[in-house]
Amino acid sequence: MLFIKPAAYTLMSSLAVFGASAQVRNVAPQEELSSGTTRIKVYLPDAAKGFYRGTRFDWSGVIGELDTLGHTWFDQWFTRGDATVHDFSYDGSDIVAGPCTAATGPVEEFTTPLGYDEAKPGGTFVKIGVGVLRRPDDAKYDSFRLYEVVDNGHWQTRKKGNSIEFGQDIQDPSSGYSYSYEKTITVLQDKSGIVIDHRLTNTGKRSIKTDVYDHNFLVLDKQPPGPDFTITFPFQISPVHPPEAGLAELRGNQIVYLKKLTGEDRVFTTIHGFGDDAKDYDVRIDNARLGVGLTITGDRPLKNVAMWSIRPVMAVEPFIEISVNPGQSFTWRYEYAFHKLGSSGK
Repeated sequence: MLFIKPAAYTLMSSLAVFGASAQVRNVAPQEELSSGTTRIKVYLPDAAKGFYRGTRFDWSGVIGELDTLGHTWFDQWFTRGDATVHDFSYDGSDIVAGPCTAATGPVEEFTTPLGYDEAKPGGTFVKIGVGVLRRPDDAKYDSFRLYEVVDNGHWQTRKKGNSIEFGQDIQDPSSGYSYSYEKTITVLQDKSGIVIDHRLTNTGKRSIKTDVYDHNFLVLDKQPPGPDFTITFPFQISPVHPPEAGLAELRGNQIVYLKKLTGEDRVFTTIHGFGDDAKDYDVRIDNARLGVGLTITGDRPLKNVAMWSIRPVMAVEPFIEISVNPGQSFTWRYEYAFHKLGSSGK
């Protein structure tokens, strides 16, 4: 077991170089897992040298690359990082990501900052997968804002064969929230794919209620989202926020692109139509030109589904709901299955 000692983490240190350059990617602590035809690079949580040090996404299990079936599926979608950028921005041909957005792969965010509304300026709140943060002022919580990390807790990382396990323990007596969080990424041996397992145990005095979503920053061979891609669900889509006219549209149980995304094109949609059973957590993304596809399934019912994409990246974002009383645990699992079109019944 590798114990990652929390480094001194201040707002200024987190504003140092992060994320984008090849030098940062090479220096950032990481592990490689492989099995069969699948290889992944996983960044490790580290407050001083970590690839991702923002306060939006879970620090554990950030996948920098995933290669299988002769294709690269997850890769870096932004050109460089800039600590002055709020979310992301365009600079000529470059896409510049802020520190809270500069993540890759199937990274997760727990949407509710625990105890933020009750905390006074200078007080603390908890962001699961990050740690204890400080509330700076009276402004509403902003997931793209970089907050001071008061306590990263104790991260533990262990690589075992074709799996890597992460663990984090957080205690924040002032807010009453504490938890133990475990995540395991396994590269499957019998087929092209990975499984991500989670367990969240409430060790505090207050109930934990939040949503969590997987951002799924899909970069398939650096192909721009466009008509070669089709996103399919097992239910008839009911639009909440329709996609931008002329760029994409909803057709029955599918999201289809009407043109290849270029320049500053942006597609965003939120959809319903799913039921209260986990069987609807089943997202299939096919690329007809490359002849390959990906299916993402989960073992919990959907709470919401969003899809966001710009020219280098597509992100289908399924949400689930988490409710954990003190002393109890909540588990969930995602499975990513990669396939060639026309094989295995696909």
